[in-house]
Amino acid sequence: MSAPHSPTLVSRLEHWAKTVPDSPAVQYLDRAHTWSEWHDRVRRLAGALASAGIGAGDTVAFIDKNNLACVEVTYAASALGAADAIPNFRLAGDELAFILRDSNAKILFVGAEFTDVIASIREHLGTVTKVIVVGGDNDEFEAFLASGDPRHPLPDVSPDTTALLLYSSGTTGRPKGVQLTHRNLSAHAEAMLSILPFRDQDCLLVAMPLFHVGGTCYAIIGIHDGRRCIFTREADAPSLFGGITAGANVAFLVPPVISGVLAAGDKAIAALSRLKRITYGAAPMPLPLLRAALAAWPDSEFVQVYGMTELAGVITALMPDVHRDPSQEHRMASAGTPIPGVEMRIVDPVGNTDVPVGSVGELWWRSAQTTPGYLGRPDATAETIVEGGWLRSGDMGRADEGGFVFIEDRLKDMIITGGENVYCPEVERVLVEHPAVAEVAVIGVPDEKWGETVKAVVVLAADEKADEDELIDYTRTRLAKFKCPNSIDIVGDLPRNPTGKILKRSLREPYWDGRERSI
Repeated sequence: MSAPHSPTLVSRLEHWAKTVPDSPAVQYLDRAHTWSEWHDRVRRLAGALASAGIGAGDTVAFIDKNNLACVEVTYAASALGAADAIPNFRLAGDELAFILRDSNAKILFVGAEFTDVIASIREHLGTVTKVIVVGGDNDEFEAFLASGDPRHPLPDVSPDTTALLLYSSGTTGRPKGVQLTHRNLSAHAEAMLSILPFRDQDCLLVAMPLFHVGGTCYAIIGIHDGRRCIFTREADAPSLFGGITAGANVAFLVPPVISGVLAAGDKAIAALSRLKRITYGAAPMPLPLLRAALAAWPDSEFVQVYGMTELAGVITALMPDVHRDPSQEHRMASAGTPIPGVEMRIVDPVGNTDVPVGSVGELWWRSAQTTPGYLGRPDATAETIVEGGWLRSGDMGRADEGGFVFIEDRLKDMIITGGENVYCPEVERVLVEHPAVAEVAVIGVPDEKWGETVKAVVVLAADEKADEDELIDYTRTRLAKFKCPNSIDIVGDLPRNPTGKILKRSLREPYWDGRERSI
């Protein structure tokens, strides 16, 4: 079931609506649509958006847990030359308000369970002129969609138009909107399909959050190839098993989810055994966990992927054959090799010269998947995308003689906990505002379940008192829960180099000592 390259998202959907109109396309909860039915919904939604004033260059936003409506909005908005911004629904109210203002969203679609959060920041939403509730007893989405006249023909949209806007926090602690174009998303889908083609009757389980490339961009791969996609609202065990029971047999999961299934016992392990392929990534997979997973599901293919939002998703893959090849066990700790269309350099971050094979440097990437830049942040874009179109990842790594990439550390000040990115300066900026705190350094420490968790090391101001619980509670009123420290050490002073810079490596060393990687 192949098709020629299509330059825009909706043209792929149109292709399958014409080619296999009555085949199942998408399923979410108790709703399912064929390709022709779903194409009609997207065209109607595009018509409704156009009638509401959305056109080329505009932005809409969607805040909710996983919902098929979010993907429908992405495709409908992109068909008009507009973009869909998908913030992390776990963010605090003021964080969401900042993103909505920064993205210049005109219409906000919000899940019913998040309406109270939006109501609390309603006066701070910037250009948002219309809020549409999705789901619940007061659903407005279906009526809005039904009000639209199917748009045909759709406007001529350039492949280089931004279709998706995903937010990734920067080292300054302020979120940055990563612009992903139709070309970026299509290039990613085609590269992945070239090395990991789906088989007849394969059905994707889309369980990872749609605000993450592992959610939306994974779904786009399936839609691009005309494969049925089953969307779960959450990535919890009942949702996963429900999706598998409904027919899903390939999935992308993060290591903590895999760990949770293994810990749930034989019935859970047996349920997941129906998956023919398990792709995992977004956080490091501890080797003991990987070995346990391979033993638990001997008939499943395992694929590790490493990627970035700025590159529309995956840029390296560790293929199934390596996972079960005893002679290559040393490569199971790697992130695999670059996927087709992706060029790699490993560069000395000081001299910007390539390092020898086997030496550690900053990973640089070049691909048609590369974002055109951060929305409204030319300086940040110039720091990340340098001469020649190379994107500086901020990750430190090395490659062996076979081109297998090993991620060793991070140049950027970032923690990955359960697949979520946490930038230390953002947490530090909040903690240092506490009246009892004089100085703070935030680091990531190893955790068997989440890969790593957030830890703060705090120096109190003279004559001030505060304990760990008080400081953690303080952050929870100002940050999303996953960004808040799990533990806080109160110390007399912080280690520094001769110029006064805090030596975070010294703070991390006791926790990572004896481990193969420092992330």
